[in-house]
Amino acid sequence: MAGGELGSSSTKSEPNVVPLCDILLVLLIIFMVVTPMIQKGANVTLPEARNTQEEPQPGEMITVDVGMDKTSGELKVFLEDKVIQDITKLATTIDELMEERQIVDRKILLKADIELEYGKVVDVMNEIRNANIEILGLVTEKFAGTD
Repeated sequence: MAGGELGSSSTKSEPNVVPLCDILLVLLIIFMVVTPMIQKGANVTLPEARNTQEEPQPGEMITVDVGMDKTSGELKVFLEDKVIQDITKLATTIDELMEERQIVDRKILLKADIELEYGKVVDVMNEIRNANIEILGLVTEKFAGTD
């Protein structure tokens, strides 16, 4: 009697995990491709500069984004992805974030919109300096034009 007996264990009761592994691999690839495209902070148009340095790796420094709200015309300040409603509380919020992340290097990157008035950028810089920031870097785009 070849294989037709009632007591034979020729059927497998184990789940087939190959399709599950395929789906997980596809999802992993999708997340690996999409994650670098996600932009943190506010959407600001940066000015161009000829003499630039490479930006540090994400997560090394805290970023402050400054721009104008197109509808209300008000100044919008973002600390990482958090909106700062009152600019006078920016220094204390920076201190709290640095304590929370245990950052010892007092360095901040400032991204200001190209259409923003110079005086408003200086006001934000003053508030950042009130947090005893040692180094304040201005983020710009590399100059794409020809000389």
